[in-house]
Amino acid sequence: MARFKVRTLDSEMALAELVMDSASEADVHQQMLARGLSVLSVTQASVGLSRGSQKFPLQLFAQELLALLESGLPLVESIETLAERETRPAVRSTMDALLNGLRNGLTFSGVLQAQSGVFPELFVAMVRAAEKTSDLDQALARYIAYRQQTDTLRNKIVSAAIYPVMLLSVGGLVVLFLLGYVVPRFSGVFEEAGGDLPLASRMLIDWGKLMSEHAGAMLAVVVLCIAAIVAVLRLPATRASLARAAWQLPGVGENLRVFQLARFYRTLSMLLRGGIPAIQAMQMSRDLLTVALRDKLDAAIAQVREGRSLTDTLTTHGLTTNVAQRLLRVGEKSGSLGDMAERVAAFHEEEISRWVDYLTRLIGPALMLVIGVVIGGIVVLMYLPIFQLAETIQ
Repeated sequence: MARFKVRTLDSEMALAELVMDSASEADVHQQMLARGLSVLSVTQASVGLSRGSQKFPLQLFAQELLALLESGLPLVESIETLAERETRPAVRSTMDALLNGLRNGLTFSGVLQAQSGVFPELFVAMVRAAEKTSDLDQALARYIAYRQQTDTLRNKIVSAAIYPVMLLSVGGLVVLFLLGYVVPRFSGVFEEAGGDLPLASRMLIDWGKLMSEHAGAMLAVVVLCIAAIVAVLRLPATRASLARAAWQLPGVGENLRVFQLARFYRTLSMLLRGGIPAIQAMQMSRDLLTVALRDKLDAAIAQVREGRSLTDTLTTHGLTTNVAQRLLRVGEKSGSLGDMAERVAAFHEEEISRWVDYLTRLIGPALMLVIGVVIGGIVVLMYLPIFQLAETIQ
């Protein structure tokens, strides 16, 4: 798939510019002809446009659009108002493309889908379902609530990770300072004093001499090692391996699975309450899961298509918890599956939040203990020869 920038002309001689993903230019021409539009030009969109599009503030756009719609403005006038206030070129270009599509008679979901690199499939599906029931404002409100709830949990996890990272960074810098600056200067004093030193202290002195004689080379090696570690960690294969290792840890793996399921049920709830059928909603939510859970979901979807109960199928494939199983079964019998999925998501998000708090309280002191032992060990090894020399003098 490639991204193309298309300039079109409709039957009323109105110009429009769209950005769409397609397999080839010929496919673009066919899609435009099917919409009754004449193609003036087709060019492959630049990488810069794609990067700019990814920064489109979707949540803010949805919030402002909802406020304007609730105040009584029509959809086109609402987007015009937002476009007039926009100063960022990439975002303004997207707004103009939406306006051109709407003025040419396309549906709102249609113009959103044409900008597939900007608006996610979930958002487009919510709008498409809302167009059938004429409740676009409610669909936007549901999507905003969904984003706020998922962002809250993600931000909590990120915030919890900041403290351990800061501890490791500060502790590592202190250790590097001791080994790279303090130890080399102590080594010179010990060499002049002479005497038989303990093995550990001798090794520390040898390290100090190495740093003194090859400081530039050692610094370059440290920088290269850090850069190599960062580069390796950014590789998808490395991340996948670390994720698999984390899933194998006792206690951690189960909580990671619950976190994945909470996101899945939160998305499923939003789609079901928006009027999207259950099978389609599950298909649209599958990308939120890991590969292993995604394969299980595909098998579950196939069985639901055959007429099996959704709750029983998800349970069979390990995609529920005890709480989720009971609530989903109630929702399936009462016709309120979307509401029950939201309750499941809320319950498990609270559970994950408590687990993150506990882990933060546990990891912080543990890291401080380890860093304190390392720094204390270096200091003791530096002062041990001084104590030995003092005993010799006496």
